[in-house]
Amino acid sequence: MQKKHKNKAITSFLASILGSIGVHRFYLAGANDKWGWLHLASLPLSLILSRHFFNLPLLATMSPFVLSFLASILEALVLGLIADEKWDAKYNLNSGQQSDTSWPLALSLVLTVGLGAMALIAVLARSFDLLYTGGAYG
Repeated sequence: MQKKHKNKAITSFLASILGSIGVHRFYLAGANDKWGWLHLASLPLSLILSRHFFNLPLLATMSPFVLSFLASILEALVLGLIADEKWDAKYNLNSGQQSDTSWPLALSLVLTVGLGAMALIAVLARSFDLLYTGGAYG
């Protein structure tokens, strides 16, 4: 029985755009992926925390979702940089096709690095603002 072929460029793109809710994990492994469910649970958990602890800074209450987002950016880079042979051996063993990645994956990885760098700088800047000034700048 042939499995559906998993595209590395699509996986990397899903991880960078919708990875914070686990879409890339469900694309790769289906509904049985515990890490995908953990990514998905981060959003409701963050919303519950922000409703119950409304007096805390938003970065503190939304930290599960922010951590999930940063982890998904890292996953997008790791998954995108796997060699095609290793990718096929792990995710496309019985698909009957071979992966041949090209410029869409490279573009996705460049955009992911930019997005990840901006997100990490924003989180660090806000964390230092909260730590050293008590949130005086916003």
